[in-house]
Amino acid sequence: MTTGAVPGTAAGSRVLITGAAGGFGAPTVARLLEQGARVIGLDRSVPEGAAGEHVLACDITDDAAVIGAVEAAVERLGGLDAVVHYAGIGIPNDAGGPLAPDALRVIDVNLLGAWRVTAAALPALLASRRERGGQRGRLVFVSSELAYLTLPFVSAYSVAKRGMTAYADALRLEYGTDLHVSTVYPGYVRTPIHDAGREMGLALEGQVRREEVEDIVGTVLRTLTAARPPRDTAGTRAGSLELWVGRHLPGLVGAAVARRIRRQAASGHFDGSPLAAGLVDRLASPTPSAALPRPGRTATGRSTR
Repeated sequence: MTTGAVPGTAAGSRVLITGAAGGFGAPTVARLLEQGARVIGLDRSVPEGAAGEHVLACDITDDAAVIGAVEAAVERLGGLDAVVHYAGIGIPNDAGGPLAPDALRVIDVNLLGAWRVTAAALPALLASRRERGGQRGRLVFVSSELAYLTLPFVSAYSVAKRGMTAYADALRLEYGTDLHVSTVYPGYVRTPIHDAGREMGLALEGQVRREEVEDIVGTVLRTLTAARPPRDTAGTRAGSLELWVGRHLPGLVGAAVARRIRRQAASGHFDGSPLAAGLVDRLASPTPSAALPRPGRTATGRSTR
């Protein structure tokens, strides 16, 4: 991926970034500042030093906090031309388990947080077009390959990220006359979002093809500056292929994942995780109804296609 200057970056462009102190957000803030953009980030914690001057503390699950932080950011920036949504958390959960607290928290941060910030920022983004002679503002949603590649114990995260995709599509339909709306789909990138899964013995390392931070940061920067921003984009060519397969051949992907889960369970891959114990028991059960659906079929026998 390219580094250095980002062609077309306009000095003085006004950008709001959520998750600005995180693994993707911090380097994006730094790169945009290098290019002369004006940037304000939102994050639960404000980093120390110069980077902290460009980040406001904000809990994006709090309606009032979001409204206040976005208003403060717009005031400091003097308007708003683009919003990038990085903020997210990843906590493993049982798809058949209780919503509270973990599943609800993941959905609230990853999906509803992006919705809150967008709604608060929308008036400034729409006003920006009038100020810039008709040039449309930009919304960039950083989703995940897991929006279409379903793996065990990430159901809340997958629901949130697929919901984010649907929300971006709805915005594009309703506000596409005034906004460019793009969705980026990273693969596995080694950032702190995976710490919780690793601590629970359910690391995604090695389960999903790895990409680098620069793959995603570079993709977001190019999306912000492209003359015709993409509707949907992955961070790499291999990611683009996987995204296409996941969206258009879900039965094939699901069958492959189910086979791999069976092999992993049989080899003891999940033995260190209490959360996985139920799945391991069900896979070991001789009762057909307790097992995962056979490849290409649902539990009722209907085709997954």
